[in-house]
Amino acid sequence: MSLDRNLLLKLAAEYGTPLYVYDGDQVLKCYRDLFAFIPYSKLRIHYAMKANYNPALLRLLEQAGASLDTVSPAEVLLGLRAGFSRERIIYTANNMTDAEVAMVHDLGVLMNIGSLSRLEKFGKAYPGSPVCLRFNPDVRDGDSEKTMTAGDLTKFGILMDDVDTAAEIARKYRLKVTGLHEHTGSGLQQTESVFQSMKNLMGLVTPQRFPDLEFMDFGGGFKVPYRPDEARIDYVAMGRTIAELFEAFCHAYGRKLTLCFEPGKYIVAEAGCLLTEVNTLKKNRSRCIAGCNSGFPQLIRPVLYGAYHRIDNLSNPDGTPQTYDICGNICETGDRFAEQRAIPEIREGDVLAIRNAGAYCYSMGSVYNLRPMPAEVLVLNGRTKLVRKALTNRQLIDQIMKESE
Repeated sequence: MSLDRNLLLKLAAEYGTPLYVYDGDQVLKCYRDLFAFIPYSKLRIHYAMKANYNPALLRLLEQAGASLDTVSPAEVLLGLRAGFSRERIIYTANNMTDAEVAMVHDLGVLMNIGSLSRLEKFGKAYPGSPVCLRFNPDVRDGDSEKTMTAGDLTKFGILMDDVDTAAEIARKYRLKVTGLHEHTGSGLQQTESVFQSMKNLMGLVTPQRFPDLEFMDFGGGFKVPYRPDEARIDYVAMGRTIAELFEAFCHAYGRKLTLCFEPGKYIVAEAGCLLTEVNTLKKNRSRCIAGCNSGFPQLIRPVLYGAYHRIDNLSNPDGTPQTYDICGNICETGDRFAEQRAIPEIREGDVLAIRNAGAYCYSMGSVYNLRPMPAEVLVLNGRTKLVRKALTNRQLIDQIMKESE
C-alpha cells in the first residue's frame, strides 16, 4: 500500500485533520484481482457504490471497465454523471416507491426487483420490460447480524418457494427476465456460503421457467481482514470453484451466461484511512482516554456494528505501547473508535491513522453535532489530489440556512 507513514503525515500537515485518504492504485488492484481470481471468460464486476461514492473513485473504476450496483435514484444519477452508461448500471433498491421506480425506469437502467408485490406493480406499469429478479438464497452469513441479507429474518429478496409465482407474474406482463440475483451478506465468513448461495439460486433455473436469462448476479460481501491476526481468504481457490460451478450450470442451461458479482468493501476498504489528531489525554481512574478531533459521524462502523479498525500512531510509532480508549469529539458516551486498545504511546498532537476506512465510512457519514465531514484526498501513481473539500463551520451553517429558506 502506498499510504505509508511519511506520506500520511505530510498529507495531514498539508490538508489538516480529520482527513480521508484513498490509495487509488490499491482500488484498481483489488478490482483487477477479481478477474485473476475467477477464471470465467464472461465475468462482470458491479462495484457496490454504497461502499464509497466519491466521484474520483467512481471515475477511476469506470475507466477500468467496471459496472455499478446502485441502491437509490441519486446513486443512479451520480453513476451516470461519473461516466457509466445505463447498460453498466443495475438498480437494486429495496422497498421502492412508485416514483423512484418510474424515475429509474425512464433512465433506462435495469431494475432488480426483490418482492412479488413490486414485481406485480412493475409489470402493470411497464409490460414487456426487461427485469432482474432478486431471490433470498436462504443462506445466512456475514460479519454482523445487521449485515446478513438472507434467511428468514431479512427483508431482502423473493423467497425461493415463490419462484413459480414470480415467473408467472413475469409471463402475465410479458416481462423479460434477463437476470437473477442474490446477496448473502457483507463480510462473508465462510467460502462455502458463496458456493451454497450460488447453488440455491441456480437450482431455481430451468430453460422453461426463465428462457431469456443473460446473466446471474451472486452479490458481493467478499471478506477483507480488519484485525492484524485475521486470515485472508484464499480467493484463488474460491474463484476456481465459482467458475467450475457456473460453467457446469451454463452447460446444463444450454447457453453461456454472464457471471456477475457486486463487491464494494473488497474493492475499497483496505485502500482508505481516516487521519485524526489527538487533542486531549485524560486519566479516568482505570482508563486512559485519548480524545480526537473526529468522531463516530465521520466513521460509524465501530459504534454501529462493533467493528474493529486497526489504529496506528503515525507520530510515535516506536513508543512504548499503552492501553487507550480512542474517543471522538461527539456528545455520546459510545463515541469510541477503539476501547482498551494497546497502541504506541500517544501524546497530545499525535496523528492517528484509522485503517481499512475506505468502505462504509465516509459514505455513512453525517454532520451530527454540526461537525463538517472531512476532506478526501486520492493518491494515484505517486501523485496526490484533493478530491473533496471539507466545508468550514460557516459554510456548513450557510448551507443549512439556505436549505431552510
